[in-house]
Amino acid sequence: MPQSSSPLCLLRLSALGDVTHVVPLVRTLQRANPQQPLHWIIDKAGHKLLEGLPGVHFHTYDKKTGLAGMRALRRQLMPHAPFAALLQLQVSLRANVLSGFIPARRRIGYDKSRSKELHGLFVNERIPAHAGGHVLDAIGRFSQPLGITQTVVEWDLATPPAAVAWANAQWQDDGRPVLAISPCSSHALRNWRADRYAALADHASTHGWRVVLVGGRSELERQTSDAILAQAQHPILDLVGRDTLKQLPPLLARANLLVTPDSGPMHIANAVGTKVLGLHAATNPERSGPYSDRRYCVDRYDDAARRYTGKPASALAWGTRIEHAGVMDLVTVEDAIAAFQRYRQDHPAGHRTA
Repeated sequence: MPQSSSPLCLLRLSALGDVTHVVPLVRTLQRANPQQPLHWIIDKAGHKLLEGLPGVHFHTYDKKTGLAGMRALRRQLMPHAPFAALLQLQVSLRANVLSGFIPARRRIGYDKSRSKELHGLFVNERIPAHAGGHVLDAIGRFSQPLGITQTVVEWDLATPPAAVAWANAQWQDDGRPVLAISPCSSHALRNWRADRYAALADHASTHGWRVVLVGGRSELERQTSDAILAQAQHPILDLVGRDTLKQLPPLLARANLLVTPDSGPMHIANAVGTKVLGLHAATNPERSGPYSDRRYCVDRYDDAARRYTGKPASALAWGTRIEHAGVMDLVTVEDAIAAFQRYRQDHPAGHRTA
């Protein structure tokens, strides 16, 4: 690809897991063209996580501001226009409409199989079609219309030293391996029962592990965490609601294993090298599980497909969510303990190894 000094614009507002998936694309673009300015339109939460990412100019958009906010964003972008291209990395109707306010002639979007909510009306180029695959790989293909191929997947979440220091101060490293539990997704129907988390925590504790609860400040996360603490028979360190989004990556990096449903912390943990015991029934781990290593995931997606749709997972459109009440009950305590034991077998000393 010829070197260009004309800026590129990326649009991906949310959620935390998805903006984490965009970071390898940013790295790919920067390796190919180090001098090209990158502008990223993002939401406030994503910005709090990724603020300080080297070489990226962030512009935040708050969905509560509606069309007035979209017009204000356009005014903010005009001094950098025209952009060499817009990479429209989100197919929600709001994001599609917002993309219309971005001054760029080339407007690159998803292939037709991934398009929805009028996405095709707002783009004039598409990434190559590819059946199946992980969300991160689809995002990585946005480099291809620019003449670039993403061959390396790497992250750097721009974690400041103060955030690392805070994480290191939360517990003393006494040699015990650490199981972190992030119990809630932003999609409530993906969440597991508190008593099952408590049972898994007790199992880990009896094998000499430290157990740490992490999570945000929502009422659901607090209630779920309180229920886990009340039902567990062994001590758990409760850090729910105590960290910032900048402190979350180094906090997760201190864990040997994170147990969580399909959630933002799943993908942040993967980005910092922590193995993930993902709990999947509502979503397909092959599409949205931890990108680097899914050996320790529980996969009941096919069981969910058969029960709630009457079809095997292979017969469903790629990316279908099976978010029905009770679907996560298909993931049993025994499933999670078996996955935990797989990790212990592969890491007999509890060390963070590949």
